[in-house]
Amino acid sequence: MKNLFFKLLGIVFIWCIFINTSNARNNKFFLAPPRLIKNPASTREYLAENRTGSGIPSLAVSRGGRIWAVWYAGITPGKIVEQCPNNYVVVATSGDQGQTWEEILVIDPDGPGPVRAFDPEVWIDPDGKLWLFWAQEIMEDREKTTLEGVCYGVWALTIEDPDTIDPEWNTPKRLSDGVMMCKPIVLSSAEWVLPVSTWRYADESAKMVVSTDNGKTWRIRGSVNVLKKARNFDEHMIVERKDGSLWMLVRTKYGIGESISNDKGFTWSPLVPSRIQHPVARFFICRLNSGNLLLVKHGPIDMRIGRSHLMAFVSNDDGHSWSNGLLLDERTGVSYPDGQQTEDGTIYITYDYNRTKDQNVLITSFTEDDIISGSDNKILEVFKRRRVISQGGVK
Repeated sequence: MKNLFFKLLGIVFIWCIFINTSNARNNKFFLAPPRLIKNPASTREYLAENRTGSGIPSLAVSRGGRIWAVWYAGITPGKIVEQCPNNYVVVATSGDQGQTWEEILVIDPDGPGPVRAFDPEVWIDPDGKLWLFWAQEIMEDREKTTLEGVCYGVWALTIEDPDTIDPEWNTPKRLSDGVMMCKPIVLSSAEWVLPVSTWRYADESAKMVVSTDNGKTWRIRGSVNVLKKARNFDEHMIVERKDGSLWMLVRTKYGIGESISNDKGFTWSPLVPSRIQHPVARFFICRLNSGNLLLVKHGPIDMRIGRSHLMAFVSNDDGHSWSNGLLLDERTGVSYPDGQQTEDGTIYITYDYNRTKDQNVLITSFTEDDIISGSDNKILEVFKRRRVISQGGVK
């Protein structure tokens, strides 16, 4: 009798999970705004020590110097952070140049339900407003629903005053199908650009999504096709060169591919391998205050290594050649750089280390001159500036 009871209980439990997942898919719960949990440290389920994985961060700095960092966490035992169906996004901030941090918000679509929030990005727009982006999906039938154009969605909320530790959060809004996990840019035409991807399931996956009205509306302008045999997660970034052309770098199975647009992103050249050698991992590129380009990647420019030896390089000719690199972190297991340069010239970079073991989200800082000087003393200074933003979870 006792065994029968537990069998019936198990059947009911499995049926509840099936109904919950089916409802999420049929009612498209992943298209609904997620929950915003303020002061997450007061809720046990969002404590850092309960996380089984943490990583894939992004960083932005307000005009007043407050630093914002986001990443996503996993809570499912036995799952790496990228495959956890219960992912949520963590938002932390620092008012003392990254010395100390406080987690002030969690974005979670449905708690233990089948919809997850992942791949966040933060960005300060030209008006000084902070944008917080992330993706939502239901992981079941991922390939099918991606091809239907509804599985992944880019969401955003904004903060009018990112210099305060207690901002007012507006209502999250879905901007586009796809995933965006690299920095937006602003073109010389004042148009805003999001590098949105539909990943490896569809052609023309590396998209350029544009707003001509300061972020009120967004529309796909053009895209680059990544050949099926080379497709990965795209994680593309776009740079406007000084001659007005757009240069797109795309994560591929062979490392980094590149494409050029000469008509502001409406059409793109076929993707070809870049001379920049890299593992299958995210990199970071941006325009510096000086007009030069910054690139943060693994290892030397002309050498493909694994996810170790995170280095920073400068180009004064729009990426045709690069300086010697400044070593930021030599350890195996570092990845996913993102960052921003502030008006005083400081470059802040965040990245992760050992997502499912140490679960470190880190920050360091340096200047363009530190890269160009190339001295060993600069490497030591960057090491001393390294700080842990978050150290999770279950060991």
